[in-house]
Amino acid sequence: MAISQERSKKKVSGSRYITLRKKKQFELGRDPTFSKLGERKTKLIRIMSGKKKKITMYENKVNIVDPKTKKSKIVKIENVVENSANRHFVRRNILTKGTIVETELGKAKITSRPGQEGSLNAVLVEKK
Repeated sequence: MAISQERSKKKVSGSRYITLRKKKQFELGRDPTFSKLGERKTKLIRIMSGKKKKITMYENKVNIVDPKTKKSKIVKIENVVENSANRHFVRRNILTKGTIVETELGKAKITSRPGQEGSLNAVLVEKK
């Protein structure tokens, strides 16, 4: 069954909205990506107006920026430490925006959206 992103069929009072039209294709959603820790793998999907979007399925390297020195470096991710989106994502090694990962340089917070973008960016939070 398709994932719909249309408004709820119920009002705040509990009564129902009377539908004035049928479902539209632009209201369709898609399954969450759940980008994971692993060997790099991306996927191209079709989006509105026929354009393509590159989404990250698996990634094991991250582009880290050190806020003190203002320099960036690509380093390997060792493991997922904390995830503010869902506490169960830590043991499943799922990468989302705001996830704190352990790297060779130290702990870093992911600032990009891996399920929406083809890259993985982070800011160094704590040095080793």
